Amino acid sequence: MSSIAAVHASSLQQIAAFAATARHCSFAAAARESGCAPSTLAKSVARLEQRLGVRLFHRTTRQVSLTPDGERLAARCERLLAEVDELQSEAAGVRGSATGVLRVDAPIVLGKQLVLPALGQLARAHPGLAVDLRLQDAYADLAREGLDLAVRVGVLKDSSLVARPLLQHAMVLVASPAYLAARGTPRRLEQLARHDALVFRLPSSGRDRPWTLRRQGEAVQLQPAARLRIGDGEALVEAAMQGFGITQLPDYFVRRQLADGTLVEVLPGLRPAPLPVSLVWPAARLLPHRVRLAIDALVTATAGWR
Repeated sequence: MSSIAAVHASSLQQIAAFAATARHCSFAAAARESGCAPSTLAKSVARLEQRLGVRLFHRTTRQVSLTPDGERLAARCERLLAEVDELQSEAAGVRGSATGVLRVDAPIVLGKQLVLPALGQLARAHPGLAVDLRLQDAYADLAREGLDLAVRVGVLKDSSLVARPLLQHAMVLVASPAYLAARGTPRRLEQLARHDALVFRLPSSGRDRPWTLRRQGEAVQLQPAARLRIGDGEALVEAAMQGFGITQLPDYFVRRQLADGTLVEVLPGLRPAPLPVSLVWPAARLLPHRVRLAIDALVTATAGWR
């Protein structure tokens, strides 16, 4: 290898070491991902800091965290490494096969029902592909966490992301037939105040998610007094099935229960306007082949899932 090529290879190794550490905020976790010793990774990052003349991490005995300079560099490194990965794939002539690690973030229930089966099929078709699927209802920072893709529910606010619409979903009020038989079925919006409310605690703020409805074309928000408050959507489904009260959930949470009658929709005429579900990824000039294949797989899976 020529001296120039050796310098470039060394620089790329240092950038990869920094990017892995930035994703995990831990040399140990990044070393496990990279398959090297934590001390080796730390030395690579230290050499990069020395070469750039800036400190990229705040270091303590327990953890590392990005400095402002590190924050700015982290997003650029992920884009650079994605382009290098794509160029290597093209040079090796393996554009038909996906390789590497695909990192995807999705809401818990939608991730289980839609994303996991689609990515599972993709992984079976491409033995060189590994999938890192993170399921959480809080929004992830794609650049900081080194994510390739994320599924987002609701109106998008981050203009730095590229978005592809996947589907729309409705919020539905549901209760068990036994609960409605005992307490009566509400026929008007005002009658909801007489009923036991099961509400979802938002993971981002810890606050209750309001119920959203639409009456005579106008959006209405209710903040019902909670009989039961849970920060897990699947647990809310179970609580409703056990007859604890009325709850509001995305329709895909309860498709099976509404179909088999274990839950009944309440006030269907007051359903709010549907919310968009989008697939998003960081803006970049080149997407790795595995990411493009994953986008296509999720769009195809969504078309058959609706």
